[in-house]
Amino acid sequence: MQKQRKNPRLLGALGKHFPRTHALAAGAASFALALTLFVSTPEVEAKRTSLEVSLSTPVDLVQAAPAEAAASTDAPQSVMEGLRVVQETVRNGDTLSDLFQRAGISSAEMYQLLSSGKEAKQLAKLVPGEELTFQIDGEGSLQSLELHRDRLSKVEFSRDNSDQYKYALHQREAEQYTAFRQAKIESSLFVDGTKAGLSNNLIMEMADIFGSDIDFALDIRKGDSFSVIFDEKFLDGEKIGNGSIQAVTFTNQGKTFSAVRYTDSNGDTNYYTPDGKSMRKAFIRTPVDIGRISSHFNPRRLHPIFKTRRPHNGTDYAAPRGTPVYSAGDGRVIKAGYSKANGNYVFIQHGERYITRYLHLNKKRVKRGQRVKQRQVIGTVGSTGYATGPHLHYEFLVDGHHRNPATIVRKLPKAKAIPKSEMARFQTQTQPLMAQLERFEQPALAQNSDEKDSVN
Repeated sequence: MQKQRKNPRLLGALGKHFPRTHALAAGAASFALALTLFVSTPEVEAKRTSLEVSLSTPVDLVQAAPAEAAASTDAPQSVMEGLRVVQETVRNGDTLSDLFQRAGISSAEMYQLLSSGKEAKQLAKLVPGEELTFQIDGEGSLQSLELHRDRLSKVEFSRDNSDQYKYALHQREAEQYTAFRQAKIESSLFVDGTKAGLSNNLIMEMADIFGSDIDFALDIRKGDSFSVIFDEKFLDGEKIGNGSIQAVTFTNQGKTFSAVRYTDSNGDTNYYTPDGKSMRKAFIRTPVDIGRISSHFNPRRLHPIFKTRRPHNGTDYAAPRGTPVYSAGDGRVIKAGYSKANGNYVFIQHGERYITRYLHLNKKRVKRGQRVKQRQVIGTVGSTGYATGPHLHYEFLVDGHHRNPATIVRKLPKAKAIPKSEMARFQTQTQPLMAQLERFEQPALAQNSDEKDSVN
């Protein structure tokens, strides 16, 4: 087993203030702390904020390394200006200590980096697939660490002349191009959306946009259709991802809904109808993205377990265990706990008149007293309590009385529309997007018409 190198700088600093035995104890404590930093996997893709900083020139690595250095790790290595360069990829289950150990760097060096400032705390939240590049001097001291979050962003920690680590963020801007997709529903939104070339994230974004008008678990029919324009991102000529939906139409049971993306003068971005009405209501139609209604609101339902007539005061959505459950609207958690009948549950108060309830959760993600936003994940679908299988039982109360969740939302008001003072700005931004969507749709409509004529 390789003996770990001691960091003379760190031990020297400890020696100034502590007896040697105390310094050794502190070093052991720091090692134990480092072992607790585990890699975490995010459940939802977070939005990044771009910073206008330039990306440094990539380092050209020479494929040569001293034999003694190469023997200490299986990671790719090279030598640059007297420094040993080691590259590591984060694996499932890795701790930060694992990565440093594979790179041949002591835990004392790792602790010194983690103590350098608040920016270093992000190293405790690594994601599998991310890459780390270490630059190590001949004494085994870490001189710099680069964390490659993705192909656009890189964070760097470099040791300066005062033996402190400096933090820098480097970010590139991807090129964006407009893309158009169109499809008719023959099987399901996911199946036909995927065939049309939409990613799962874009399909879910489209369902979110129309979530106040269309119940995607109940209202979708064969023959429904959609058209959408969105941004595709490219880096060095290669597609690396998608941007947001810019404009979209969805025809459901013969009725067409349209939405366009707009960023107002305060910097807030939302979706609106072409005439400036908000697509967002006070409550979304369903607290799960895609699911199947297994039991409707029914005051005289026959209970599936007890076989007696008991009111079913909500709607049951059958979905796989672990499916995210969202808050139907902005509000405050008034109860979050467990009971024999309800299993894990969350109750949310929305203003003075409305309460929503979420039962049989597999896990709760919020606590009593916590403020939540519309579509914030509050738990996951499960089968706790009196449940025959994984599903969400969802209730909606108005002034203390149960209402049918599938119909009550349609009667509630939408969020505020674009004010008159900003209407001119809104039209300037959004009318070109709707016109562009219509131009894309015309060739597709003409092609469909030609195909019908040829069949006749």
